Amino acid sequence: MSTPKAKAEAVDPVTVEIIRNGLLAVTEEMKTNLTRTAYNLIIYEALDFTVGLFTANGDTVSIGLGLPMFIRGMAETVKAKIKHYGLSGIKPGDILVTNDAYTTGSHLNHFTFTMPVFHKGEIIAFTCCMAHWLDVGGTLGQVTTDIYSEGVQIPIVKYQREGVVNQELIDIIAMNVRLSERAMGDLRAQITAVTTGERRFLELVERYGKDAVLGSIAQIMDHSEAVARANTRSIPDGVYEAESFMDDDGVEIGKKVPIKVHVEKRGDEMTIDLSEVSRQVRGFYNSGVTTGIACAQVAFKCLTTATDYPVNDGSFRNLKVIMPMGRVISAERPFPMRVWMTYPMTVIDTVFKAVAQAIPNRAIAGHHADLVFPNIHGIHPADGKLFIVGIGPLGGGWGAKKNEDGVSVTVCINDGDTHNSPSEQLEAKYPILVERYSIRDDSSGAGRTRGGLGAEMVVQALSPFSLTTRIDRMHCKPWGLDGGGEAAGNGIGIRRNGKWEMDLPNAKIFNVRLNRGDAYMMQSGGGGGFGDPMERDPELVAEDVRQGYVTSKVAHNVYGVVLNSNGGVDLAATKLRRSGKAPVQREDEAFEVIPG
Repeated sequence: MSTPKAKAEAVDPVTVEIIRNGLLAVTEEMKTNLTRTAYNLIIYEALDFTVGLFTANGDTVSIGLGLPMFIRGMAETVKAKIKHYGLSGIKPGDILVTNDAYTTGSHLNHFTFTMPVFHKGEIIAFTCCMAHWLDVGGTLGQVTTDIYSEGVQIPIVKYQREGVVNQELIDIIAMNVRLSERAMGDLRAQITAVTTGERRFLELVERYGKDAVLGSIAQIMDHSEAVARANTRSIPDGVYEAESFMDDDGVEIGKKVPIKVHVEKRGDEMTIDLSEVSRQVRGFYNSGVTTGIACAQVAFKCLTTATDYPVNDGSFRNLKVIMPMGRVISAERPFPMRVWMTYPMTVIDTVFKAVAQAIPNRAIAGHHADLVFPNIHGIHPADGKLFIVGIGPLGGGWGAKKNEDGVSVTVCINDGDTHNSPSEQLEAKYPILVERYSIRDDSSGAGRTRGGLGAEMVVQALSPFSLTTRIDRMHCKPWGLDGGGEAAGNGIGIRRNGKWEMDLPNAKIFNVRLNRGDAYMMQSGGGGGFGDPMERDPELVAEDVRQGYVTSKVAHNVYGVVLNSNGGVDLAATKLRRSGKAPVQREDEAFEVIPG
């Protein structure tokens, strides 16, 4: 799936930069028009979608910042459509669609529309839009064990043939989803996105000429390759390995799912071998092979071309990915894939963990690595109709770096540019009350630089609804590096009749019924720490306590910092504590957080 170099006429550097920014502008306008016309919060507020431009062969030219995991899935979906019809079978005015999980690498909720860009009778590019539909049929709220129970499956077909919409296809889709009006609204929004991309790309071609635009794209890809190779050379040669695990697959509770990665770096090339990642599992945490490859590519891009835009396939020419089929990130039909996005984040984290041995100055500790995203459904008391809503992603802590604290309450790596759900919007549209949405103190991993903090959200039911969560990494807590501490894991709690239940075996619950006045609590984990906590600047620890990030008990026991009655650092007592001569604070002096 590597992208070969294309031969093209040399274009002057000024024109190349103009075209570079023009490509970015095209995908940004595609994003804007999608969000302005979509019907569901998950698209227009959470931004759970990706748009892109692709060459006539299906290679990525530019993808709008969205879901990083689609760095591979969208291109391979475009290529699959080209293979299915052949370039000669794709006509002006055609729009191709699929939601096949084993093509996109994700779940059936991701409908992907692709439109050819014709110039003087020749296909010169493709535009594409993937967006998350709130409901695509299938079992609601339960763990699934095959793809057939997850919703309607649409193979590669033409939504529109030479400008004429396939109404029979629309009727089939509408009959198989629960919220058809909203689904059709999101469908039309995606059509707006791909037609916007076609129109704006043609305007670039008409203004600067086809040869200049295509030549600039080739040079942009070559430049991305050169940057990737140069930065790869800065990583010491060697073989690096790391392991982690997932809590369980939702079916075999408590059975850990192993994640092991193998990274080899030689010269200006890298190989990421994912052969020892777990075999595909019975529960719905599998993803397709394109997502497995994306795990390696996302990690590689972060290490080598993190600020190189637009995101394009030139960045991966010097990366080899070994990804056998039948793994949890290369699942085969009919293994279920509804929660496709969870395991890949930990795979990426584990790649970072492996190369930390080689580049500690550029390494990052583990992060919370989950959407921490509950799904609720019920009958709305205002109109008596079914409502379905996902609330999140919650955002959590990211790992510390050698010279930088981790960021707090930030979406996980899979979700890139997505946003959380505004409380005001949720309360206005659904029968819920957000009681609290706050930073979770003491959730960060301690270290010379500490990890970021997680969040805590309490949501009360104003009328009965069913709650489902698919959260992982409750037990596999975000790890620290170089002596840094692990962070708190993700979690879930349920309040019934005023009493909290917090001792669940994992953070996965399915169709739990909550009545009016009941509530649930989502807790996102923090990020791992970096370095010895006893070496953290005492003034920074005191500031963390003042901000409510760290309790005074943790400051004393973990960081060895003693505070006076005014919250300032007692330097003499701190020196004594850090020397190991002062007593550790008693356990019964701990500050206890009681859910509200």
